[in-house]
Amino acid sequence: MATSRNYRREYDLHQSSKKEKKNRNKRNRIRRRALKNGIVKKGDKTNLHHVNGINSDSYVVMSESKNKGMPEKSRLPGSKRKTYTRT
Repeated sequence: MATSRNYRREYDLHQSSKKEKKNRNKRNRIRRRALKNGIVKKGDKTNLHHVNGINSDSYVVMSESKNKGMPEKSRLPGSKRKTYTRT
């Protein structure tokens, strides 16, 4: 039987770190700026794609489905991605 996902553990291990909090803050700040400038609207099913990663100020507006369907560089063969194991 499959075990259920432990969201609390996932948050404690990854999302609560200082680095991830700073990254989340950057994403939220850029989204708010785009909303204020009229580039995106609330509920318009768009995402801001960070072209050169989260530390870059360049971004492109694209649909949610297109952005989420893009392959991640960390999932390509030969990457040094850390794997998350459920316990």
